[in-house]
Amino acid sequence: MKYLSIVLILALAGCTTMQQSLKTYSEADSTPRVQVSPIAERLEDVPKLDGNKITIAVYGFQDKTGQRKPAQNVASLSSAVTQGGEVWVIKGLQEVGGGSWFEVVERVGMDNLIKERQLIRNTREVYEKELPNGPTPLKPLRFAGLILEGGIVGYDANTAVGGVGARYLGVGAQTEYRVDTVTVVIRMVSVSTGRVLLSIATEKSIASTRSGADIFKFLDLGTKAIESETGYSVNEPVNYAVRAAIECAIIELIYEGQKEGLWKFKGEKSTVKEVKVDLPIPKSKAELLNKEIEFRWIDDMYTEITPQDKQFKFCDKSGRCFKTTNDLYLYEQQQAHKKDK
Repeated sequence: MKYLSIVLILALAGCTTMQQSLKTYSEADSTPRVQVSPIAERLEDVPKLDGNKITIAVYGFQDKTGQRKPAQNVASLSSAVTQGGEVWVIKGLQEVGGGSWFEVVERVGMDNLIKERQLIRNTREVYEKELPNGPTPLKPLRFAGLILEGGIVGYDANTAVGGVGARYLGVGAQTEYRVDTVTVVIRMVSVSTGRVLLSIATEKSIASTRSGADIFKFLDLGTKAIESETGYSVNEPVNYAVRAAIECAIIELIYEGQKEGLWKFKGEKSTVKEVKVDLPIPKSKAELLNKEIEFRWIDDMYTEITPQDKQFKFCDKSGRCFKTTNDLYLYEQQQAHKKDK
């Protein structure tokens, strides 16, 4: 009965694990669906741009890691990360802030675009040459004021590995995990000056877990044996992590640009405070020439300063220091009237 109880417990645990595995398999075998951004809410929550959309070009977003997909006992020829990162860059630029920030122009497939335009031009020259105004001209290609460069610069496998397990009298269970890390860097370049305006680096962890249970037991004085094993594993998609890291970098790029004053958010209040200056009432020449305005020389105050000298805080370029800006202004008016004489 004791051994039968153990078998029943493991069978129930195996059923639970199998249900989880079948559920995962059924989800993987479902019909195709539209892929949603892993950080869609963060993209949508970015404040809108105050002004027209920024025209930006993306030429490529290459894999600069040189890493191959991890494999046991074999040499893998597959790359560890996607070779088409620019598609996620373009997608993120189009979706950030509800699509209010960037107008992306095609540069990745520039050769195809030029060939298609040439085909249209040649066709119109042949079949529209008899029109009164000649062949219909093509609209000019739109140019960009900014270029977004960068790439996937790091893929570190097994940055964290661990697990826990236990076994007693041939009955055991274990759980293992592994963490990889992918790093991306993007930079925004001004086309007019070639200056790198902003540069952002982000990283994303890629988690993999595996759990299982097994039994290996001899029964009836070693004449019979029972063996059972069950388990499942979950691996976070690398493509999911790369897309999340790229979109996070785009979000941080926008906030960093706002701090640097490259653009501002819609509805943002100006940080420049209005400063009111009480200018002195204009005086006649006689009043100005007869008024005595007290001042100190800055050199004298540095040599031997007194408590009274601390009141003279406003100095001109000649080294005269006055108590108030009004005194400084009136003194300058006095000197101007004296020169007029």
